Amino acid sequence: MAFPAPLPQKPELPGKLIQTIECKQGAVRAVRFNVDGNYCLTCGSDKSLKLWNPHKGILLKTYSGHGYEVLDAAGSFDNSQLCSCGSDKTVVLWDVSKGQVIRKFRGHAGKVNCVQFNEEATVILSGSIDSTIRCWDCRSRRPDPIQIMDEAKDGISSIKVTDHEILSGSVDGQIRRYDLRTGEMCADYVGSPITCVSFSKDGQCSLAASLDSTLRLLDKDTGELLGEYTGHKNHDYKLDCCLTEKDTHVVACSEDGKVYFWDLVEGSLTLSLAVGKGVVQSLSYHPTETCMLTATEGSIQLWREASYSEETAD
Repeated sequence: MAFPAPLPQKPELPGKLIQTIECKQGAVRAVRFNVDGNYCLTCGSDKSLKLWNPHKGILLKTYSGHGYEVLDAAGSFDNSQLCSCGSDKTVVLWDVSKGQVIRKFRGHAGKVNCVQFNEEATVILSGSIDSTIRCWDCRSRRPDPIQIMDEAKDGISSIKVTDHEILSGSVDGQIRRYDLRTGEMCADYVGSPITCVSFSKDGQCSLAASLDSTLRLLDKDTGELLGEYTGHKNHDYKLDCCLTEKDTHVVACSEDGKVYFWDLVEGSLTLSLAVGKGVVQSLSYHPTETCMLTATEGSIQLWREASYSEETAD
């Protein structure tokens, strides 16, 4: 006699506050996990970039080299280098262990909103309010970008990079995807200014947040609208969004002090997580675990699933 298979358990969400860290660097503009999720970066309005062990609440290093507030940062695949950008129109490449500036890249005509390494960390890609994406060679001494993508009609708010694709969101209301293998660019018009874009973990979909308080999930290849997610508030600020580590839920920051989770397939609101009184400016989801970082005002928060305990983690 065959017994019926047990129903799959619903995925847990990071609704348990584990740690709050006062960063002491003014307003935290962005928080970013490193590639393996052991460390994180915080970008401050006081011109500093800080490296943390968020799981233990330990500050590891402070990086100072920007002239104005730091808006975004990313780590390389081997954790040996960092890149950052800010309101000083500059992209900076850092040596992690020494805490020193390796190079500064200048060429953007306005503040730089977002940075990403390519897969090998040989190129830094930066997006600016000057409507361009610029590619900088980390290994050469040449001062000029090796490529400029200027198809956008307004500022670049967000970029994501895979081994062969670049996904960008612009204030002109378009999502653009550059395929480096074929040399082609595809654009999907959303209409409202886009604040953040993200790939799904399976690489089949793209997610975009916009200033009409709506998240849209698109088929990456066809541009078909697969889902819309609403209920949060996003009218004035550039806020982060992403998918959870197993692509089960859509996650987004909100201007009402919460982080919202929606079921990816059903589109229903699953959880609204109260983070603080101010705008939740940024979030970062752990690459493999049910774990999330949020940033509001001058602090960051570490969240885990309800069943998590430090004893079982050790």
